[in-house]
Amino acid sequence: MTTPRFSSERLLQVLLAPLVSEKSTMLSDKHDQFAFKVARDATKPEVKAAVELLFKVEVKGVQISNVKGKEKKFGRFMGRRDHWKKAYVALKAGQEINFAAGEMK
Repeated sequence: MTTPRFSSERLLQVLLAPLVSEKSTMLSDKHDQFAFKVARDATKPEVKAAVELLFKVEVKGVQISNVKGKEKKFGRFMGRRDHWKKAYVALKAGQEINFAAGEMK
């Protein structure tokens, strides 16, 4: 199976932010998985290609989930936060992403 080709401009827009929480830290320690907030229209092959391009690692698999925005009350009116998409990226054995390496000085 051939890997699909994506433009580098599109791949730079797919990953929005890493998700750093207790759950994502546990996943990275036990299962070599990392969580990212991704664009709403991102696909699994795009997320895989973007992570491989940006972090120079080999991706084993990608799981994506849609997260519903919370309903919030604004005074007497009900509103809703935006829906968003989360991607869990599993890396091959021996691969690692260190988010704090470049920003900590």
